[in-house]
Amino acid sequence: MKKKIAPLIEYVAESTTACLVTMVQGNLLALTMGHLLIASQTGVIAGAIATAGIFVARTSKRWLISIVLGAVTGIVDFFVHPGMFGTVATEAVVTGLGAALMSYLAGIAIRYFQAKSKTKAG
Repeated sequence: MKKKIAPLIEYVAESTTACLVTMVQGNLLALTMGHLLIASQTGVIAGAIATAGIFVARTSKRWLISIVLGAVTGIVDFFVHPGMFGTVATEAVVTGLGAALMSYLAGIAIRYFQAKSKTKAG
């Protein structure tokens, strides 16, 4: 059960974080509860869709998972709230790219620490 829920939690967290940081254009001191609510909507919807898509595709390729999560996050962000900078879709594209990058880096870090813990245990 834990292995089935972990990806969902990871994808929701990455999408939410990317949305939060992009909404305030990197100024974390400007974060409000309103930002968190909007980012949570994007994160939960995108995380659930990405988890389902990745599950159906049965892939464990980190780069493919990152692309799927980034694309889904960008699309969901576009529909959840209007962009705050650039053209209509600019913020959504930046949010999607941020989610993809975070997903890729998190995947690398997770694999690194899993390998490290296996060498200590074995």
